[in-house]
Amino acid sequence: MASSIIQRIGAATSFDTNNNYFHRRSFSGRQSSFVVVRSDGANITTRLKPNGGRTHHLVTNAVATKPHTSAASKPGHEILLFDALREGLEEEMDRDPRVCIMGEDVGHYGGSYKVTKGLAPKYGDLRVLDTPIAENAFTGMGIGAAMTGLRPIIEGMNMGFLLLAFNQISNNCGMLHYTSGGQFKIPVVIRGPGGVGRQLGAEHSQRLESYFQSIPGIQMVACSTPYNAKGLMKAAIRSDNPVILFEHVLLYNLKETIPDEEYVLNLEEAEMVRPGQHVTILTYSRMRYHVMQAAKTLVNKGYDPEVIDIRSLKPFDLHTIGNSVKKTHRVLIVEECMRTGGIGASLTAAINENFHDYLDAPIVCLSSQDVPTPYAGTLEEWTVVQPPQIVAAVEQLCQ
Repeated sequence: MASSIIQRIGAATSFDTNNNYFHRRSFSGRQSSFVVVRSDGANITTRLKPNGGRTHHLVTNAVATKPHTSAASKPGHEILLFDALREGLEEEMDRDPRVCIMGEDVGHYGGSYKVTKGLAPKYGDLRVLDTPIAENAFTGMGIGAAMTGLRPIIEGMNMGFLLLAFNQISNNCGMLHYTSGGQFKIPVVIRGPGGVGRQLGAEHSQRLESYFQSIPGIQMVACSTPYNAKGLMKAAIRSDNPVILFEHVLLYNLKETIPDEEYVLNLEEAEMVRPGQHVTILTYSRMRYHVMQAAKTLVNKGYDPEVIDIRSLKPFDLHTIGNSVKKTHRVLIVEECMRTGGIGASLTAAINENFHDYLDAPIVCLSSQDVPTPYAGTLEEWTVVQPPQIVAAVEQLCQ
């Protein structure tokens, strides 16, 4: 019965190879090479054959990432993602007394995922405000506070609950700057956990990116690492625009070393995760790790994927994305959002509109199934894109 409800990989990755798509540049007319980095430090150069095929050179112990210069030499500290979010909150609350937090259990309980743990004793109940279970009310209160000069952070205990505040987020948060003729700014951050966890059920597995992307006047970003979680949090708090920060429930315990010194990221900038030559893979949030897992297999198969964490869900960083498309000429989008009307659909439209002439194949988008997320663990996995599907899609794209 499950197989009749949930589509298999073939339906998710197939596209018509006999369509009337305009191939302005044939892949067979290009010849390139790339370096595969092995875990033992050795480099192996793999070349594309002139006919578009690949040398069948298997690289053992291949890793997904290429060598790059990082800030590893700078002083840093290891931190979990939820602690990185709290560190960003605390630094901004120290820096600016106008910054405040409100939401259910954000105070003395420390938040449903402990992002605000320890902040209430330090800053007091007026700056870390516990609210009743009334999303529409306290979201509206936060927007009103922003209108009067404060910089509130509104936490949804679960992003799905913020559907109860959709009117406030849409009609007020997104539009008041315009409808007031610029008299009011709405420097508010709306954040909270979302995404498909592990058997949390349909109502607690919401991915609301597709809901909020159509609201004018709102920016959306999604964090995927402790480093960008902290940097995006600080940038969102400092922005004069309303920002929705999407956090994934399965990434809170992700650990990474981040710099000791202060840093703030750009809210409209994508992150180049892995440079490559053969195909551009665009992803964000938890799917970044499914993509990187698939990348290891792809490297062993002779492919060189370029992986970009788009991070900014609205607006898209079309500069970074466009430069990648011009280089690889093939695009795969991997998202956890629903297929119908999701981020992938908007991203596909944007790429086709701006970079159609650079594409040598139709864009492929792998998304979650358009079904309520099942509670059963095995069925839950079927609804979300898995690494083998990503590998199959890249192989089909690069034929």
